[in-house]
Amino acid sequence: MRTVVTGPKLGAAPTTEIPVPPDHVIVLFGATGDLARRKLLPGLYKLSQVGLLPRGYRVIGTAPPEYAISDDQFRELARKASEEFGGAPLEEAEWREFAGRLSFAPADNKRPQPLVDAVQRAEAEIGGEVQRIYHLAIPPSAFTEVVGMLGATGLSERAKVIVEKPFGHDLASARALNAAVHKVFPESRVFRIDHFLGKESVENILALRFANGMFEPVWNRSHIDHVQIDVPETLAVGSRGAFYEQTGAFRDMVVTHLFQVLGFIAMEPPTSLKAKPLITEKIKVFEAMRPVDPSRVVRGQYDGYRSEPGVAPDSQVETFVALEVQVDSWRWSGVPFYLRTGKRLAESRQVITVAFKEPPRSMFDGDEELDRNELIIDFADPGSITAHFLAKVPGPTMRLGHAHLTFRYGESFNSAMGLEAYQRLIYDAMIGDHTLFTTSDGIERLWELSTPLLENPPPVQTYAPGSWGPPAVDELIAPRRWYLPEPQENHAAGPSP
Repeated sequence: MRTVVTGPKLGAAPTTEIPVPPDHVIVLFGATGDLARRKLLPGLYKLSQVGLLPRGYRVIGTAPPEYAISDDQFRELARKASEEFGGAPLEEAEWREFAGRLSFAPADNKRPQPLVDAVQRAEAEIGGEVQRIYHLAIPPSAFTEVVGMLGATGLSERAKVIVEKPFGHDLASARALNAAVHKVFPESRVFRIDHFLGKESVENILALRFANGMFEPVWNRSHIDHVQIDVPETLAVGSRGAFYEQTGAFRDMVVTHLFQVLGFIAMEPPTSLKAKPLITEKIKVFEAMRPVDPSRVVRGQYDGYRSEPGVAPDSQVETFVALEVQVDSWRWSGVPFYLRTGKRLAESRQVITVAFKEPPRSMFDGDEELDRNELIIDFADPGSITAHFLAKVPGPTMRLGHAHLTFRYGESFNSAMGLEAYQRLIYDAMIGDHTLFTTSDGIERLWELSTPLLENPPPVQTYAPGSWGPPAVDELIAPRRWYLPEPQENHAAGPSP
């Protein structure tokens, strides 16, 4: 595999070698859809800018014939998407080079030939040995047919496939989807994408834990009281009402995102950061997790949800969920993990709170109400890490006050030169690196753990838009408290504006 020496574009040391993918034909299914417009097309353009696409590549957009557009229309769609969501003005010379490699070919299960012809034509233009990669930005209902079409037409040869969530809606459907894809693609060529795992600040959990002697020795039940993973959103479901009716907050966010983040927090040190040992340790966490206890789950629904387009007037689907997770391992036995996410909440945040146990403080009179030490990992881009601790307040007497130390990616590194989650994961898939992707075994285990809740969900409780969910969420974590909303004295430790 060829390598490229990074320069200032990626902000790396001059001697750092980053693999360049082999020549590829990149096919985007659902190329006229929202995900392609917001993430995939701008992401591919960014990869071309920083030199992380192959020397020889073509990008083919595809959609069913009823959504067909011309090559020029596809290029214009890609340009507008990159201008709106790319984060920086287009460089005209770079854009012309990128746009010249874009084309569009309609296809569906009954009429695949235009796509077959387009892929073969692109490969002939590139020449030599060319890999294929298919990004399935399509509804789950279309997944099996598209994968079957790729196999029946021979397009699956020399190919990898990127699969978007949801990976099923329960254990049986996840097994069926995995069986369908494995008929065409071996597991080594399947990349189930979870954009949370592509975030720099989530991957930095591994560096924080395993590269620093001050953290890993206390990363266990002897020193940690509990862990929170909190991902509130201010947005409503909007136009996704029909989709949300089939999923809900637990399926949409917890199974596919928050459990994966929990795996990074709770895993044992891998023998290396290569894909196999890292994935092995993460799956060990999932094996050690107890099945979800419905009595330790709070489900909520914001007032007004049932009036959203596509939502049933008597819907019992949750737009909010909070739950307690127990990991029965030597390291974590007795340490609860609290997960919370929902729509129409007071803030949009992505925060991990590691709350440490309190030491004996009998010599500090009058300070019983002060909070414990906490490590706050804010993994909303660009991300930050804040340590909350107690210090002496200046004065003639020993009085404790809150203090904090904060690391911010945007201030400490040239994070603007890094890659967003989708950009990183598309690149990793092209070079065949599974490290930040989920596996069939891992997904099926998480659905197995979720079965008690899916079969016996507690009733939904209503909550006011702009709140932090139903009142029962505070009872779930009592006598502890949620880190969010932050106490006023901690606001200075939050993310940069």
